[in-house]
Amino acid sequence: MEVILLQKVANLGNIGDKVKVKPGYGRNFLLPSGKAALATATNLKKFEARRSELEKLAADSLSSAQSRAKQLEGFKLALQAKAGTEGKLFGSVGTSDIAEALTKAGIAIERAEVRLPGGPIRLIGEHHVKLHLHTDVEIDLPVVITAED
Repeated sequence: MEVILLQKVANLGNIGDKVKVKPGYGRNFLLPSGKAALATATNLKKFEARRSELEKLAADSLSSAQSRAKQLEGFKLALQAKAGTEGKLFGSVGTSDIAEALTKAGIAIERAEVRLPGGPIRLIGEHHVKLHLHTDVEIDLPVVITAED
């Protein structure tokens, strides 16, 4: 299946690239999310007419992600959770907990932008979380988890 990318897609290509993808990936992810269009002659003409608009949207998205990354520079998130005597949490701290805490701190982050490389956090202490703000902008955020009294 050949598609034209309407957005930059990680490990696939940039705006305007004509790429071959597996039918399921194209049909179930790229087309419904608006990241690509089928590579037909009419869609190629429509894309060329909208190319500058799409590139401007991509540049705006990148600059907004970079400004959010600068806002997070030097920021350390502190969370409290119930923990046992050995430092193990009752439950875990996941992506939604981190996104919610950052939103309360005044930084707009969505749950899908939080990446936990080692899975949910289950111990107190300092951990590093990746924030994937854009395909080109990924930052490392220190998260300190302390035990509730």
